[in-house]
Amino acid sequence: MPVLPGPPPVEITLRRSARARRFSLRVSRLDGRVTLSLPMGAREAEAMAFVRDQEGWLRQALAGVPQTAVVGLGTLLPVEGRRLTIREGKGRSPRIEDDSLLVPGDPARVAVRVATFLQARARDRLAEACDRHAGALGRPYARLTLRDTRSRWGSCTADGSLMFSWRLILAPPEVLDYVAAHEVAHLAEMNHSPAFWAVVQRLLPGYAAPRRWLKTHGQVLHGFRFGA
Repeated sequence: MPVLPGPPPVEITLRRSARARRFSLRVSRLDGRVTLSLPMGAREAEAMAFVRDQEGWLRQALAGVPQTAVVGLGTLLPVEGRRLTIREGKGRSPRIEDDSLLVPGDPARVAVRVATFLQARARDRLAEACDRHAGALGRPYARLTLRDTRSRWGSCTADGSLMFSWRLILAPPEVLDYVAAHEVAHLAEMNHSPAFWAVVQRLLPGYAAPRRWLKTHGQVLHGFRFGA
């Protein structure tokens, strides 16, 4: 992987594309990954010369990427909108107590145990919300799955399968509820037409505020690393 030297060095992922007609740089707002798209026949030396010409813009864009926090003891982690400090706990399972998330066991496995705890909690909350909204809509969904998606918070397929990012459990409860209502609304309208938004409004009056929160703060939820 080519590297742009400097303080600090920047790794560049090259992506050749038959559709690319020119060089194009992109910086991920989620993790700061830098991708350079280039035509199939372009030489790497030309590509890196383009990167050097764009270095000022590139470093400015990287400076705006939220910092990544590796989850462990002492991490301040939002859970359902509450800021909890991860601390060493006793017993068999992680639990929330006051302003702490207490995690028993090997400190080296704290991140994995926290992720498992959050995923189970996210499934419970999302299943409750989807059952409630689907009941109000009068349209059942086929199944519910969780993933750690980067590009979307949820989706609904033509067969009624719902998928959500489990990181929604890090957001305030009304945000998770909005995403559940949004995807359940697709059971009736597989589009984003005015008719679709009317369904969302019927399921969740006042959805605009949590939708705005997600657009403004959602990327922060991707800033926590729970493993390699």
